[in-house]
Amino acid sequence: MIRYLYAVDLEEHPKLSHQMFTHRAIQFHDRLGWDVTVDALGWETDAYDRIDPLYVIAQTPQGEHVGSMRFLPSTGPTMLADHFTHLTDGVTIRAPFIWECTRFCIAPNAPRSTAALLMAAAAELGIRMGLSHAVGVFDHKMPRIYKRLGWAPDVIGTQDEISAGIWAFTPDKRSHLAARAGISCEDLSAWFSRDFGQTPFVGAL
Repeated sequence: MIRYLYAVDLEEHPKLSHQMFTHRAIQFHDRLGWDVTVDALGWETDAYDRIDPLYVIAQTPQGEHVGSMRFLPSTGPTMLADHFTHLTDGVTIRAPFIWECTRFCIAPNAPRSTAALLMAAAAELGIRMGLSHAVGVFDHKMPRIYKRLGWAPDVIGTQDEISAGIWAFTPDKRSHLAARAGISCEDLSAWFSRDFGQTPFVGAL
C-alpha cells in the first residue's frame, strides 16, 4: 500500500516516520557510506526534510515502512539546484511542472516488488499532479536498476560516481510499473485519491 504524506503530516504517523528515517540511515549512511547526518534517534534527515516535502511511502497493511522517496518542486530549494549543478553544466533546472525526487530508500528485508511499487506510485503522483518530469541525483549504478524495472532516466551528467537524471511521467510507464509491482492502476488511483482527493492542487507545495 502507498501513502502520500507531507512532512507536516508525519507526526500523525510516528511509527511509520521513525522507520522511514531509520531505514534511510541504514541505507545511505551505513550501507552506501554517504556523507549524511544521523541524529541521536538514528534518523537520517537533512535541510530538505524541514521544508515540508511530499513523501511517497510504501507500507505493509500493518503500517510498517518498506520503502519511500521524497519530492520537492524544482521552483524552490532542491539538492540538484543547491549542490549538484556541476552535473548539469551549471544549468539550474527550475520549472513549475518539474519536481525533484530524492532519498529513494528500500527497507531491509522489503519485498522484491517494493522498488517497482514506489516508482509506480511516483508515476501516479506525476500524472495526477499534472507534472511533466522528475529530476533526481543518484548513485551512478542506479540507472541499471531503473532500466531493469522499465523506467530509466535520461542521465544528464555524472561525476565522482554521482549522477543526475530526468524521468518523463507517462501513463504507459505507470501501467508497466504497476504490473511489475503486482498491483493495478486502480489501486494506485485509490491510494492517491484517499490522501489527496480527486483533484489535487498542483501549487500545494
